[in-house]
Amino acid sequence: MVTIQFESSVGGEPFACGDTYRLGSADSLVTPLDFRFYVSEVALMDAEGNAVPLVLEQDGLWQHQNVALIDFEDKTGGCVNGTSQTRAQVVGAVPPGDYTGLKFTLGVPFALNHIDSTLAPSPLNLTSMWWNWNFGYKFARIDFENVSDAAASKHTAGSADNSSVDTGSTEADSASGSDLSQAFAIHLGSVGCQMDSAQPPVSCSVPNRAEIVLTDFDPLQNVVVTDLAALLAETNLSENQEGTAVGCMSSPEDGDCSGIMQNLGLPFGDRATSEPTVAEPTVTEQTVFSVQ
Repeated sequence: MVTIQFESSVGGEPFACGDTYRLGSADSLVTPLDFRFYVSEVALMDAEGNAVPLVLEQDGLWQHQNVALIDFEDKTGGCVNGTSQTRAQVVGAVPPGDYTGLKFTLGVPFALNHIDSTLAPSPLNLTSMWWNWNFGYKFARIDFENVSDAAASKHTAGSADNSSVDTGSTEADSASGSDLSQAFAIHLGSVGCQMDSAQPPVSCSVPNRAEIVLTDFDPLQNVVVTDLAALLAETNLSENQEGTAVGCMSSPEDGDCSGIMQNLGLPFGDRATSEPTVAEPTVTEQTVFSVQ
């Protein structure tokens, strides 16, 4: 049995729902509203580069099949739509061996991405991580609210029960540009999914699954750091492309997604729609996840 530990970071400072941070290209002063994401297909890598899948512990709460939820929010501060419980690890088994790297996919596999979330087991039953309009999961939900300097707390950076929480608010998904001073939402998921009214999608033209490969990783000594400052380094959280939802809802036409997708190692725009229409992860360089 091994435990892969994850850690949240905001430009080297710890993440907390009640704190404020200066983030993005405009040093916008924001406070978090959510910070959760799914990982899947977790594997350790040996010195020859062979990936050995981690057989996840089926705990009935945080892990199902080959999918695990990482949850850094704790329902305090602005994170009122979250859960009081947090989760910062993936637990599973691998054969004994000398492992030197880690690989995982940021997202939910296609086979599970379009199931009925009302019947799905935890952690795939959270309505806050489900797109009703897109019939698929939000692979990551990272939301912020812009605040004034007068309301800021001491921290700046960057230069419940998980099985029963129902947080299906869709305000961030449907907000217009007029609300941009109030919020910036990042909802990563597959888009361009082909379906009819009676059947789930058979393909998605923009899968938006990022395959993360980390070298020099020892599960007994290292942790995976997820840095929000790195994710948002090229993004202005105080502006919004006219005619689009506030923040980034994964559309290849939304320029507010450009820097975010780049830092996750995902193709964007014309490059995104030229990807295969199957649900394979995309392997490109990313800057958000690192080994510590």
